[in-house]
Amino acid sequence: MEASADAAATATAAARTLRWAGRAGHLGGVPRAAVIGAIGTVAKAYMTLLNTTTVHNADALHRVVKSRPPGTPLLTVSNHMSTIDDPFMWGFKGFPITDAKLARWVLTAEDICFRNALMSYMFRVGKCVPITRGAGIYQEHMNEALEVLSTGSWLHSFPEGKVAQDHQPIRRLKWGTASLIVRAPVTPIVLPIIHTGFEKVIPEKSFFGRRPPLPLCGKEIQIIVGEPVDFDLPSLKQEAATIPEDTSFERKGWPTITPEGLDESAQRWLYEKMSDKIRSVMEELRKTLLNQKQH
Repeated sequence: MEASADAAATATAAARTLRWAGRAGHLGGVPRAAVIGAIGTVAKAYMTLLNTTTVHNADALHRVVKSRPPGTPLLTVSNHMSTIDDPFMWGFKGFPITDAKLARWVLTAEDICFRNALMSYMFRVGKCVPITRGAGIYQEHMNEALEVLSTGSWLHSFPEGKVAQDHQPIRRLKWGTASLIVRAPVTPIVLPIIHTGFEKVIPEKSFFGRRPPLPLCGKEIQIIVGEPVDFDLPSLKQEAATIPEDTSFERKGWPTITPEGLDESAQRWLYEKMSDKIRSVMEELRKTLLNQKQH
């Protein structure tokens, strides 16, 4: 009965968010190419013509997007300054944002991007994976994200989990990104990116207490691309397996990770450890970008 209920829930979620529209072969790939081409063109216009954009270490992103080893997935992570960070952050000069094959998949909030059938269709063909807020790291949509990584594709994540425009240090990261790294069949390349300026392009409360109806122009945008974050997963998993069971938290019913036999307590330790490392790297990048802006 439980398996039947899970299958029914999966089917319902897939139907509600039009998962079929995200398949590469949907209508010969024409809708995907059209949407990504159009959105990419708009993003490139805003980034290269209507605003001033500076990108530091762009070659690091170019390399892993265009020429990483076959079958190796890419997981980029960044801070979240506005609702147009993605796709605009990929619109800088020389980056192939309009190439539907190279374009990223991105985790998006279901309650914002998948409100109705039309929005669901557009975001699906635009290579977006819905995430249900509060549904946890083992929700069905996270399995979709794993499928993206399992094909060696590029997935982008905003691990802070929400937009923040106050220029504070990187916040505590949600564990979903770390869980994807651990659970992926092939460990992805994890590339951190920090940006600033999008909070001026789409300020949250500038237009009668709301976002402006269109992105603003004449702003300065800066992006810095870090180097891949290295994780010694075998050693981390081995250490996690030795952590004493913690009974102080409410159990979520997470499945055990095999073959290491990592229970929920071990996974919590592992995901927190990895998330802290990613956060630390992102924070150092943020400070570096801030220093460069001041000189």
